[in-house]
Amino acid sequence: MNEIKESLRNIEQTYKIFQQQQFTFITALEHTRENAHDKIKPVSSIGQVQTYTDHYCNNSTDKRILLLFLSICSDLNKLCQRLESLHPGNSVTNALLDKCKTLVSHSNDLSGIRAKYPHDVVNHLSCDEARNHYGGVVSLIPIVLDSMKEWVAHTEKLPRNMLHSVSARKAAVYNQAEQPIRRVGDRDHLGRPAFITEGTQTYISLTEKAREREDRRVKLKQLGGLGRAIRKFLDGPWRPPGKHAF
Repeated sequence: MNEIKESLRNIEQTYKIFQQQQFTFITALEHTRENAHDKIKPVSSIGQVQTYTDHYCNNSTDKRILLLFLSICSDLNKLCQRLESLHPGNSVTNALLDKCKTLVSHSNDLSGIRAKYPHDVVNHLSCDEARNHYGGVVSLIPIVLDSMKEWVAHTEKLPRNMLHSVSARKAAVYNQAEQPIRRVGDRDHLGRPAFITEGTQTYISLTEKAREREDRRVKLKQLGGLGRAIRKFLDGPWRPPGKHAF
């Protein structure tokens, strides 16, 4: 959670730099929209800004501020993925996260959103035309940041045992179900590898077990043969099938 909050603070600091250059951002959008002959419709999506930047921006100052906007949106999108992996969530946190994921989607229509008090980004737009065309795009980042901070506040109230990585929790459940493991040389009456319980093993943390299982899956795929994969990753004395087999 501390890493999440640190990432959020870093994005906020970058946004403060961007916010100080809002007039430059609007000017850049004006220039690129004019080059694209697209001055009637509002700027309604991140993808639209990306298109202007890639194909209709011929000014280094314009490109710099547009890329800064896109970079912040990209960081917010990545942070959404990290939030999703932190814990399974509840109805409140899931609703907040879904809202953030929708807002930072490249194709999502932003034209109807407006950041409200204490944010004054819309009020800084110079005229009604600018507000009608750019109110949504300038409101995007502050709204998402507010929702993410609300997500953090709700998540910190959850029981500590819910704050495990989702992938680690899934790996733990899978590992528990797979307590009987295969040993090299063990075969059942059909010639298939038999399952036996593991006698003793060194304690490994939940995260390390999840990582070990993922490494095993990747290397198993690379090796191609189940026997070779088992030989590479499983140790311990060979035990014959029979009463120990499952």
